[in-house]
Amino acid sequence: MEIKTSQQPPQMGIDSRPPLIDRTVRERLLTNAARMFARKGYAATTVREIVTETGVSKPALYYYFRNKEGLYVEILHTASVRYSLLLDGARLKKGRAVNRLLDLVDQVLALFLQQIEVARLAYSIYFGPPQGAPAFDFSAYHLKLHGLVTELVQIGFKNREFRRGRVEDITWMVLGAVNVALETQLSHPELGFGREELGRALKLFFDGIKGDEGPRETC
Repeated sequence: MEIKTSQQPPQMGIDSRPPLIDRTVRERLLTNAARMFARKGYAATTVREIVTETGVSKPALYYYFRNKEGLYVEILHTASVRYSLLLDGARLKKGRAVNRLLDLVDQVLALFLQQIEVARLAYSIYFGPPQGAPAFDFSAYHLKLHGLVTELVQIGFKNREFRRGRVEDITWMVLGAVNVALETQLSHPELGFGREELGRALKLFFDGIKGDEGPRETC
């Protein structure tokens, strides 16, 4: 028996099909939902409020995400993929460990600022009261960054870019500075501790522990 396949998205009932909509609807739903989940809370935000804010009907949301839970999961999944790609790219770069660390933290903060409403949502779910949202492994974000910073610090010691200190201590100093920048942008952006300020602070720190001979090799 011949089995026919189709690459078209699953069809809905005639009455529930979304109207002809532009290509940006999916992205606008993600953006608006992230902002509303972060500001109002996941449990308190309704599908009706999301589609009204986006200017579409409920079938449009159901067409792309099936329900509110699917929309929430896609918001976090999309952010997680972008974050993983950033870290993977940073791991493959060449050059001095110090420069790679500075570039890494700058890119992390830049991505954070681009997706600040998603970050606000993640913080509210992770540190706030339970809201009935689907489970998501938020700790993976920190563990991935911790692992990469540790690798780069180890390379710095191997190449004699650092003359004193312990790998663990330097790793925590870098991560601590990053976290201060992230949380300042969330709560008090007017204080101005952004990408430039984070870079200056870490350069000052690295200058204090740099080696006398410089790197022997490029990793």
